Amino acid sequence: MTETSYPQIEIADTVRWLERAVIGLNLCPFAKAPHVKGQIHYAVSQAKGLEGLRDELIAQLQALAALTAEERETVLLIVPQMLRDFLDFNDFLDEADGVLQELDLEGEFQIASFHPDFQFADTEPDDITNFTNRSPYPTLHLIREASIDRAVEAFPEAEMIYETNMATMEKLGLQGWKQLDVGPTP
Repeated sequence: MTETSYPQIEIADTVRWLERAVIGLNLCPFAKAPHVKGQIHYAVSQAKGLEGLRDELIAQLQALAALTAEERETVLLIVPQMLRDFLDFNDFLDEADGVLQELDLEGEFQIASFHPDFQFADTEPDDITNFTNRSPYPTLHLIREASIDRAVEAFPEAEMIYETNMATMEKLGLQGWKQLDVGPTP
């Protein structure tokens, strides 16, 4: 696994997506502060198989648990070489949740998912609302539960974020999304 060796292309692409889409469109009102403070850790998986990815996920969770939120608020584990099929990626999320249970970290951390072909249940693949969770590469976002709790306290209408994001994407449209240029570097 390559740790934050910044001009690495996958990290640069992910930071561009974070800045232009996630923060730029305010899809996550909680993302800007840790980004500005340098508290987001970017890790690029080098795994060639699911077992290797599972081991990397364990290592990232353990490293996150060993640090304070001030040192490392969150982790984006970028998986450029695997899980390109969204259904395979979605299946791996069960394994990821199992890792949280195995490490007795349920309730302390949760794992959010982003994928180039992300699709919410009961939507068509090209539905613009799916783009709220579309990233340049398959990505596992390791989040501290305490951080979510603090963010929700500061943003009392957090349950409205989902609906606001859908409206934002519908207003932006596919052409607007393409103009953001937040995909992987060719």
